[in-house]
Amino acid sequence: MTPPYESIAAVRFCYGFRPGEARAGPEALLKGVARGARHAGRAQSTLPGRMKDYATFARLRRSPHAGSEPEQRAARSALDRRFALDSSERVRQAVLSPHGFYERLVWFWADHFTVVARNRRGNAVVPSFEVDAIRPHVAGTFAGLLRAAVSHPAMLEYFGQARSTGPGSQVGLEQGVGLNENLAREVLELHTLGVGADYAQDDVRQFAELLTGLAVDRRTGEMAFRADMAEPGDETVLGRSYGGARERARHIDAALDDLSKHPATARHIARKLAVHFVADAPDEGLVAHLEAAYRRDGGELMPVYAALLEHPASWDRLGAKVRQPFDFVVATLRTAGTDHLTALEDADQAPDPVAALRRMNQPLWGAPGPDGWPEAPEAWISPPGLTARIAWASLIGQALAPRVDPRDFIETALGELARDETRVAARVAAERWEGIALVLASPEFNRR
Repeated sequence: MTPPYESIAAVRFCYGFRPGEARAGPEALLKGVARGARHAGRAQSTLPGRMKDYATFARLRRSPHAGSEPEQRAARSALDRRFALDSSERVRQAVLSPHGFYERLVWFWADHFTVVARNRRGNAVVPSFEVDAIRPHVAGTFAGLLRAAVSHPAMLEYFGQARSTGPGSQVGLEQGVGLNENLAREVLELHTLGVGADYAQDDVRQFAELLTGLAVDRRTGEMAFRADMAEPGDETVLGRSYGGARERARHIDAALDDLSKHPATARHIARKLAVHFVADAPDEGLVAHLEAAYRRDGGELMPVYAALLEHPASWDRLGAKVRQPFDFVVATLRTAGTDHLTALEDADQAPDPVAALRRMNQPLWGAPGPDGWPEAPEAWISPPGLTARIAWASLIGQALAPRVDPRDFIETALGELARDETRVAARVAAERWEGIALVLASPEFNRR
């Protein structure tokens, strides 16, 4: 029997079921995306406050005489506590949000524009990237999302762009510092046109020269355009010229806008969405449908999401994708329900989702490279990965068992998606916690 659309939608396009929550169809999912983005657009950036804390730590670390050893330890501990809180809040946001499709899209786009927290400065800056550059722009245009991501300090620092200097610029001539092509290459290869697209090394070089001037204000941590670092004159990227007598950030924006409208970008984004949400080898008709929507509406993202939800292939073969660890952990906590989240957090052996993600090899803000997290199932379904999932399922089971019957839990967690074998296992388990853990460790809960 084919499951109802609303059940498929909850698992494939959201983070699963939550007790008492109405099942949503395609129209409700799209409304949730718009609402989530509107709410995010009203949020105030936390970057200035973060950078103030980091500046205190950096000043104390640079100069042994700037403060006592206890002061240095206190500044370091404050940064570490903030990152730990950011990590916990990131999980809770996905668990508690009423807009599951929006949250899944935020994860998708944050992964598409991957930045990694590699040190304490990264720990301070990177969590603001999603808040400032991704969440407010998910329901807008790809061009707007691209501009926000590329110009964010986390992106500029991750790829070394903040120090990239035009050889012919004032700073380049005076100090002899040079060009960094990393961001230019990744914008072309990963963020827009895609691997194998029709561009040459000279396009990378020219684009890198165009991007010079994008810098970071070391006091505030915010993006600042420095004309004295920008390569003077015109640059030609994919046959189009940008720049002029005075170097300005708007020339960079013009190039990013053109890249967002390129046919190769439409194909790249369409396939990546289909792979992430539907299948590792998606239906080519679905990919073409998404590409057509992207091109027809000039990179407006809401019509692309609507195209994803309206195509028949998006509702076939439920279970074709493995839930990545973040998806799996969030789904387990959503299934537990808000009534039990406090009890979970206060348990003697409280399940720690952030630590669990590290054990499952998907630490928050810790992707292995700029291409983000792998989609292939073998990256996640391995002996160590399965061991970590079972351990997490067992912890959740033990924490919920005093309050939850596994026979009721399976209806919340899976409903009509549960296999007969899983129902029997939950019913005959020797202990309540074992029954709950078996549901969470089942194949149907670990796939979408």
